[in-house]
Amino acid sequence: MIRLIDITRTFTMGEQTVLALNQINLQIASGEYLSIMGPSGSGKSTLLNIIGLLDQPDSGQYELDDKAVTDLTEIEQAQIRREKIGFVFQSFHLIPRLTAAENIELPLTLGGVPIDERKMRVQNALQAFELEQRANHRPAELSGGQRQRVAIARATIMQPSIILADEPTGNLDHQIGAEVMLLLENLQHQGTTLIIVTHDRELGSRANRQIAMRDGKILTDQTRDTP
Repeated sequence: MIRLIDITRTFTMGEQTVLALNQINLQIASGEYLSIMGPSGSGKSTLLNIIGLLDQPDSGQYELDDKAVTDLTEIEQAQIRREKIGFVFQSFHLIPRLTAAENIELPLTLGGVPIDERKMRVQNALQAFELEQRANHRPAELSGGQRQRVAIARATIMQPSIILADEPTGNLDHQIGAEVMLLLENLQHQGTTLIIVTHDRELGSRANRQIAMRDGKILTDQTRDTP
């Protein structure tokens, strides 16, 4: 369960103060499929970063699984990110010098998972995401769709309960983007909470709950029965 209470976030740009989030109140249940939509500057990516503990609010309270996480130390927040949250970005954020398999393995290495278990889990992920033939290729040798599959495999290798995706199909053509969305949605069907940030209405409409933002506020919050 994600619960945001009166979350406010401002940024200073030169002499101007920008109100990125204006007293956001939001609850997201475990296993939900939620899209956050809005134009550039609406606050949707800032909201995602707050949920992912990549950014801190100026005021308000954030509770994750009934635990207040706003005032935790950076080390404590990093541990929660590592254990509970997977990130998928538009630009993939793969490490160029590492192979596909090594990129997928990295969170396990940082998490101190024993090497035998790491190798087993990476092999399972390569099979699940149809990347076995590309395991030893570096990101520059992969197509955009393959890079995003590596990114999703890396995001889910620690078996997080939440996946946060910021414009996950933004650098992909329509067909490959649809395949990537099916991969993410299959994870949600297995019980993972999936939160997508997008400016694409077609992409956002796939979620069973859709939030529209503007000027740092939630304008609408709609739910439908089937995704």
